[in-house]
Amino acid sequence: MRVVIAEDLFLLRDGLTRMLAAHGLDVTAAVDNGEDLLEALTGGSPGDPAGGPPDVAVVDVRLPPTFTDEGLRAALAARREIPGLPVLVLSQYVEQLYARELLAEGRGGIGYLLKDRVFDSRQFVDAVRRVAAGERVIDQKLALAALEMKESPLTDRETDVLRRFAVGADLPEIAAELFLSYGTVRNYLAAAVTKLGGRNRMDAVQIATKAGWL
Repeated sequence: MRVVIAEDLFLLRDGLTRMLAAHGLDVTAAVDNGEDLLEALTGGSPGDPAGGPPDVAVVDVRLPPTFTDEGLRAALAARREIPGLPVLVLSQYVEQLYARELLAEGRGGIGYLLKDRVFDSRQFVDAVRRVAAGERVIDQKLALAALEMKESPLTDRETDVLRRFAVGADLPEIAAELFLSYGTVRNYLAAAVTKLGGRNRMDAVQIATKAGWL
């Protein structure tokens, strides 16, 4: 079984490589950033005589340079080129919104495990094999968190403001349309950004859109 690993921490990346090799899996590439991950998944790995996509990818969500979602973005891009490509996300955090986007794709094996809840090598290797075989392996903590995130954290007014901002309306236009002051609109947008955990207004729009809240 051919595996590609994406993990920015050298010691963990090296440890995963050695562990999988000890269980008879062939790690064809071990990379530390999203760009190299996409190349390894879709372009074949340098020096790999087999060529073609791997049987499964083990991917950390947060990779350089911004440490936000480069790993998952690369995995999703690869799955668009290679539908059903098996991906096992190994993350330190419960990333509900990002996981939801990955899980929304119906084809191919998908896994999402939290690093601190993988207790031994056999458990992890079993998860890798199951995902490669087309199964879904989801950490229970993530599944529970996803259920809690079914409803939008935004109020109706915050949603109205963010929806209008998403289609290109500026703050004065939104204020006039909703009969609000400029400052009130600005405060609603700021609240939406905070509640959604975004870095800025456009980030909040993307998060809410992916979740189906706009």
